[in-house]
Amino acid sequence: MAPLRCLLPLLPALALALGPAAGGARRPLALEALGEAGELAEELWGAGLPGDLPELEPECRHLLAAFAEGSAALTGCLGRRARPVRLCQACHRHYRRLLAQYGNIVRAVGNSSESHNCAKSILTSDRLQIVVTLSVFFNETWEAANCANCLKNNSEELSNSTVEFLDLFNKSLTCFEHNLQGQTVYLSPNNYTEVCKNCNETYKMLNDLYNNLQRMNRQGGESGHSTHLCIDVEDAMNITRKLWSRTFNCSVPCSDTVPVIAVSSFILFLPIVFYLSSFLHSKQKKRILILPKRIQSNASLVNIQEKYS
Repeated sequence: MAPLRCLLPLLPALALALGPAAGGARRPLALEALGEAGELAEELWGAGLPGDLPELEPECRHLLAAFAEGSAALTGCLGRRARPVRLCQACHRHYRRLLAQYGNIVRAVGNSSESHNCAKSILTSDRLQIVVTLSVFFNETWEAANCANCLKNNSEELSNSTVEFLDLFNKSLTCFEHNLQGQTVYLSPNNYTEVCKNCNETYKMLNDLYNNLQRMNRQGGESGHSTHLCIDVEDAMNITRKLWSRTFNCSVPCSDTVPVIAVSSFILFLPIVFYLSSFLHSKQKKRILILPKRIQSNASLVNIQEKYS
C-alpha cells in the first residue's frame, strides 16, 4: 500500500505530462483514465490491501509487546548482575514474569475469536521463530546458573539457607574491609595478620555453611534439585576463598588434623610391622626345621659308637 500512497500526489503531474504527448484530441481520455486510476487508488487505500493490514490482531500485538518488554528487562538485569554474579537473587522476578508472558502467548489467553491464532502467528509463522529462540535462551541460562537451588516456593523468593549464607558472606566482607581500613599503608603485601586473626571465626562459619549446603544439595536440599549450588553462592564463596588464601595468605586449621595424623602414621608403620612379623615367623620356622637335624645327627653318632664298641 505504500507505493499507492506515493503515487497519489503524482497523478496530476503525470496527467499533464501525458496530455501534450498524446495530443489534444486524446488528452481528455488520458485525464479520464488517470482519474479512474486515482479513484481506484483512493478506494484501495480506504479499504486496505491484505499486505497493509496489521499482521497481528491487537490482542496478539499486546502479548508480543509484553514479551518484548519482559525480555528487555531480564536481559538488562542479567547484564548488570554478571560481575559479581547476582543473577538468581536479583533477576528471579524478571524471569518468572517472562515465563508467565510466554505462557500467555502459548495459551493465547483472551476473549476475542482470534485468540487461538496468536500462538501460531507469534511462535511458528517464520523460520527464525525469534520468540521461541529467546525463550529457549533464557531457560538454558537460568538452568545453567542452577538458580532453582537458591530459591523456594516456586522460585518466588530466596531459600532460608541462601539468605543465611549471603548474610555470612556480607559479614565476612565487612570484616575484611574493617580490618584493612587505616592499616593498608603500614602492612606489607604479604602481612595481613590482623585480618586473619579477627576474621577467622566468621570465615570458618561461612566455609562450614558452604560445605553443609553442598552436602544438603547432593541429597536434594530445600529446592529438590541435586545438582551444583546456584551460581550466586558458588561465585560468592570463590571470591571469599581467593581473598582469604591468595590475597591475605590466611589459613584455617583443620579440625581433623589428629585423626589424619593417626591414620597416616598407622599406614606408614604397616610395612614395618609386616616385615618384622614376617622375619620373626620365618626365624621360628627355621628353628623348627633345625631341631630334627640335630636329633638325627645325635642318633647317628650313638649308632656309630655302638657299632665300634
